[in-house]
Amino acid sequence: MLTGVFYHPSFSRRSYLTAGTRLKDFPGAFEEIRHPNFRLFESPRVDEKLVLKVHTDGHVREVENDPLCSTAWHSAGGVVKAAEMVYTGRLRNAFCYIGAGGHHAGRDYFWGYCCFNDVILAIQNLYDGFGEVKVAVIDTDAHHGDGTRQLLETMGLNVLHFCICSSDCRSDDGLKIDMSYFSRTYHEAVDVFCDMAATFEPELIFWYFGHDTHVGEYGDVGLTVEDYRKTAVKLKKLAELCNDKLVVVLGGGSVPDIARESTIAIIRILLE
Repeated sequence: MLTGVFYHPSFSRRSYLTAGTRLKDFPGAFEEIRHPNFRLFESPRVDEKLVLKVHTDGHVREVENDPLCSTAWHSAGGVVKAAEMVYTGRLRNAFCYIGAGGHHAGRDYFWGYCCFNDVILAIQNLYDGFGEVKVAVIDTDAHHGDGTRQLLETMGLNVLHFCICSSDCRSDDGLKIDMSYFSRTYHEAVDVFCDMAATFEPELIFWYFGHDTHVGEYGDVGLTVEDYRKTAVKLKKLAELCNDKLVVVLGGGSVPDIARESTIAIIRILLE
C-alpha cells in the first residue's frame, strides 16, 4: 500500500510559521526517499464551502486579508485530501507538510501562526462523506491545541483528542485529555494515548506533529529526531491494531535541518 506525502511549492517560498525558511530544502529533500510505495501529491486548495462549516465568514475574510496566511488554503487542503484518501483506502497512510498551522485556529479566531484548523476540516469532510467516522487525534506540538479543543467541544464531535502540552486536564466524557510534559515523560504520555486509543478503536488516527519540541527549537522540551522516530513506530503499530489508517500533520517548528531530518525520518517509518 502507498504512503502519500502532501506538499505545495508555496510552503517553501512563504510560510506563516517561518517566513519561508523552514522548508527551504524541499522539494529537493524528497529525493532522499527511494521507495516504490512513496507518492508525492501537490496539496490542493481547500473548498471554501467546507471551511465555512467549521469557521465563521468573518474568520475566513480575516485569513484572506492576512498576507501571512497566503499558504493556509493549500495547507488545509492537503490535510483534507490526505485524510479522505487514507480513509477510503487509496493510501495506507500519509504525511502532510503545511505552510500555515491549524491547531490554534478556533471557530472565529486564529493565532500562533495558524489560520484554518486543518484536522477539524478533515474530520468534517469525512463526516460529510461517510457519516460519523470514529477519529483519534494525538497532538505532540509543544503548545496546547486550543483551537482544535474548542471546535471539538462546540461542534460536539465524538473524537478522542489527546494533547501533550504544559497542563493536565481530562473532560467529563474522558475523550479530551491534556497531559503535561512535566507530570509524565514524553514517551509515557504517548503510551497512555496508545492504550486509550486501542480501547477507543478509531477508524482513523491523526498525529499532529511539531518539531518545535526538539532540542534548540523555540518550544524545546528536550526531544530529538530519535524520539520522533520511536513515536512514529508506536503510532504506526497502533494504527495497525485499529483500522491501519494514520495521517501525520506537520505543526510547529522553525529550524530547517530539524524539519528535514525529522519529517524524512517519520516518512521512512510510514513506508515500512
